[in-house]
Amino acid sequence: MIQVDQALSIITQNSCKLPIRKIKVAKSLGFILAEAIYSPMDMPPFRQSAMDGYAFAFSELQQFNVVSTSQAGDFSNKKIKKGDAIRIFTGAYVPDNLDTVVMQEHTTVANQTVEIVKMPQQFANVRDKGEQIKENELVLEKNTVITAAAIGFLACLGITEITVYAKPKVVIVVTGNELVKAGKKISEGKIYESNSIMLESALQGIGIKKVETFRVKDNLKATKRILKSCLAAFDVVLVSGGISVGDYDFVKEALLSNGVEELFYKINQKPGKPLFFGKKDKTIVFALPGNPASTLTSFYIYVHPALKKNMGFEAIHLPKIKRKITTQFVNTSGKTLFLKGWCDDEKVTVLESQSSAMLNTFAGANALIYLPHDVVNIEKDQEVMVIPLN
Repeated sequence: MIQVDQALSIITQNSCKLPIRKIKVAKSLGFILAEAIYSPMDMPPFRQSAMDGYAFAFSELQQFNVVSTSQAGDFSNKKIKKGDAIRIFTGAYVPDNLDTVVMQEHTTVANQTVEIVKMPQQFANVRDKGEQIKENELVLEKNTVITAAAIGFLACLGITEITVYAKPKVVIVVTGNELVKAGKKISEGKIYESNSIMLESALQGIGIKKVETFRVKDNLKATKRILKSCLAAFDVVLVSGGISVGDYDFVKEALLSNGVEELFYKINQKPGKPLFFGKKDKTIVFALPGNPASTLTSFYIYVHPALKKNMGFEAIHLPKIKRKITTQFVNTSGKTLFLKGWCDDEKVTVLESQSSAMLNTFAGANALIYLPHDVVNIEKDQEVMVIPLN
């Protein structure tokens, strides 16, 4: 049995970025750039009006003859004489010899003559060519997370494809004779299976939306068979349940018989002690405890950073902050504790129902309180480490 820090170090060492691939910009939300992007053009590509109004050459004049109109999408570089102006709209081309746009709200117009009642400064309301970015300038650095704004920026530069790190193909294997799919009739001795949908939701939270799920009874032959196919087809295998030491816990044996290298088994923590991490070729395997709170805690602490590293993220672990605990707490277990909690800007409270089988308070928690194995007495208002979950 190893300590939490050892487990995290082993996972980090044995997880790696996945191969790069080209994808459509429109489909790139949440991916990580594998290559820096440089602008293929000036943006804006011409001098633009930033307002609806009138464009003119700045001078001592306050009245101008309106000789033409420039709408967004129009182009005319006809020279405009001194004393003349053009009606112009936001985003429209500004002819070369005009340098200023007055807002229409600051004018009066009669008989094709515009009078400026509030004179702007010279060059006002004109976006220069390349004002946002110039050709060959850096658009986005390597390892940038693609957001909706980044997609919009790339699209306005005419970029349709980018190179990113692939997202891992993830499979969830749920074990247990007692499990029934939600929505079906339940009989005595059975319980509804919740871990798969919980894990699928957690995966969606980090941008992994295509997940396969398989269910297998507590049977060694069937467990070996399903794991063999999953190890061949997926980058990450998540197994729920069957990893403890009961007579019907076959997952570890099935993994080892399929050539999975055991990198660690059991962590000195609560909840989630019977956690297995292994690897076969480039596929990594987490066999998670079956109790729901243990499953989700283990996902946040261990699976989450491995997947983030696969996806190309630089910061892979959930952040840690310090908060003052609202009650005294004693840890006599000798284990690292991950306690469901609620934190605000100053304090954190340990919630009720800390059992590894219970999700009732986990559903309302916004943090995990991290208490190291070698810390026994925690005093009220003492600062503790907190891992926010939202």
